[in-house]
Amino acid sequence: MGGSMFVAPDINYVALLPMIIVFVGGLVGVMVEGFASRRTRYAVQVPLSIATLVLALVALVLLGRDNEGITAAGTVAVDGVALALQGLVLVLSVLGLLVMSERFGGEQPDAFTQSGVSTPGSAEETLATKVGATTTEVYPLTLLSVGGMMLFVAANDLLLLFVALEILSLPLYVLAGLARRRRLLSQEASLKYFLLGSFSSAFYLFGAVLLYGYAGSMRFADIAAAISTNAGMDGLLVPGVLLVAVGLLFKVGAVPFHAWTPDVYQGAPTPVTGFMAACTKVAAFGAMLRVLYVAVEGARLEWQPVIAVVAALSMVVGALLSIVQTDVKRILAYSSIAHAGFILTGVVALDVAGLSSTMFYLATYGFMTIPAFAIVALVRSAGTEATLVDQWAGLGRRSPWIAASFTFLLMAFAGIPLTSGFTGKFAVFSAAVSQGWAWLAVIGVLASAVTAYIYFTLVVQMWLGEPGAATDTVVVRPSWMTSLAILVGVAITLALGVMPSPVLDLAQSTAAFLR
Repeated sequence: MGGSMFVAPDINYVALLPMIIVFVGGLVGVMVEGFASRRTRYAVQVPLSIATLVLALVALVLLGRDNEGITAAGTVAVDGVALALQGLVLVLSVLGLLVMSERFGGEQPDAFTQSGVSTPGSAEETLATKVGATTTEVYPLTLLSVGGMMLFVAANDLLLLFVALEILSLPLYVLAGLARRRRLLSQEASLKYFLLGSFSSAFYLFGAVLLYGYAGSMRFADIAAAISTNAGMDGLLVPGVLLVAVGLLFKVGAVPFHAWTPDVYQGAPTPVTGFMAACTKVAAFGAMLRVLYVAVEGARLEWQPVIAVVAALSMVVGALLSIVQTDVKRILAYSSIAHAGFILTGVVALDVAGLSSTMFYLATYGFMTIPAFAIVALVRSAGTEATLVDQWAGLGRRSPWIAASFTFLLMAFAGIPLTSGFTGKFAVFSAAVSQGWAWLAVIGVLASAVTAYIYFTLVVQMWLGEPGAATDTVVVRPSWMTSLAILVGVAITLALGVMPSPVLDLAQSTAAFLR
């Protein structure tokens, strides 16, 4: 017979079981949307989604370390880094889904509209509300996005990395446009996210094609081998690496690829913003670490200075623009840009300490962010979320526990000692200094001081501010789901600040890539 015969790839399905569970759970959720009655969908989707994530986490913990290896024809790497970040995504996703499920005594999740395709205020939307339409499709969408995130951090091939990028991104584009209130702002956020995300994907694909032309393969190991042997082909290598980096830097919201972040964070349903801010950063940085540390480490002299400049710009721009914001969600959005810069400081270190400190910081940021946005969703005025800073005046006197929790989380964002934020920043800055990037650490410390200003301004407003005569801001009473998410997030933020050693040791023990 002419040509080579097809050889089926050897796939370790046990190693892939956590991802399989999540994808199957998402598909089952789609079937529920098609066949379950409107009245039962919420009661079925919530336990189904939570059970899927918990079952996937159990499978990962029990089976993960015994099945480490590179599988699926070299396209998926199940190693310590992938397992740690997949576990982190699953835990954060459980908290995110709990917040998304908040109903405040209504018929369906409070944050989502009954008719995402309708024009706000139209007859179609009124009819959808009247007949009791639901938006429980957010649950399978979230599960499919989580599955994409898990695949994203384990992808060992540029083509599979792109597939995972689209799987995690497409559901987020839809979720961002389903806000029940401020619908036009939400739909605008969804459109901006989709269009700019499409542009970043195009950059990524162009870079992947250049790297394929350079190495003759999409596999990370083959690209790394080509870098050590191919000479005189930097015209393909360097642009390829930088264009792939553009696609990944967009997902983490780093400067100058951050323009979507404030608008999407402000317009998307607040629980979705928290989920997206925490989990997408974990997934995107996981993929970036694998590309930079495994595939193109041999070209570090070309890309390391560029990533360092992006880190510095992200810290400076995120810090400076946060202090002129008057909306709490936009403050947290620009804060996330600054935090992307802090995390990139650890990435630039390019050693085991940089890898482990980056993983630790991703954990600290995730557990700070989801409860922070959950609290924002509780503060209401005239039936909608009160996100203006002035509307939070005197909140500490009306709801001291919520204000105290948010104050503690803001202190963690600022990096105050005895919070996880301080430990995370100390870890990434130490890793950068040890590798000769002390100037980045100095910029990081200064940026932290600048962001602390706006955090303390909000704290002062909550505790010492005098509400205006027309202010009717209230804090709605959450159910046990939101309360649990806030409690867990605050407790872990405190624990990682007071006793960080177990998680730091775990990060160091798993900080090794299979090549």
